[in-house]
Amino acid sequence: MHSATGHPVAERQGGFENLRMSKPASQDDPNSRVVCRNRRAKHEYDLLQQLECGIILMGSEVKSIRDNKISIEEAYVKVSKGEVWLLNCDISEYPQATYMNHEPRRPRKLLLKSREVAKFAEATAQRGLTLIPVDVHLVRGFVKLTVCVAKGRQVHDKREKIKQQDAKKTIQQAVRRDVKRAP
Repeated sequence: MHSATGHPVAERQGGFENLRMSKPASQDDPNSRVVCRNRRAKHEYDLLQQLECGIILMGSEVKSIRDNKISIEEAYVKVSKGEVWLLNCDISEYPQATYMNHEPRRPRKLLLKSREVAKFAEATAQRGLTLIPVDVHLVRGFVKLTVCVAKGRQVHDKREKIKQQDAKKTIQQAVRRDVKRAP
């Protein structure tokens, strides 16, 4: 039950007060979806930790992101002076924004709590670890960015990973074939 203002209303049932909340966002909700993924990240890095954070954006940037006009393939994240910044992320200009448009590759500040910033700063201080954006998605209409602490892979590590994936795939195919043959 909701009041005229749309807020949940307490309802009495069997002497207990139950609070009915609205339904969670469904998967086909246009305000909750993945907009852009950095597919190379899983191939070139070992992803250790991940964290979802918000981004400070202009209105024309949000509209471009909703139109899937964003690329994070070359983007990276940097911690400086207690703040976390997304650099080299390309958000195309929004054609209807005219003179109020944004600069496509400007640095964008990420919204994190201070303890999360400290954790990221500590992680990047270690040699060989870096921060990379993995995906950009919408959550209830808000633009969110998933950032991972990652360690770069050597060429032989990449080859070994591909071999492991191929072996796993052939095993799964063999199991499926055997299951189909069984009466």
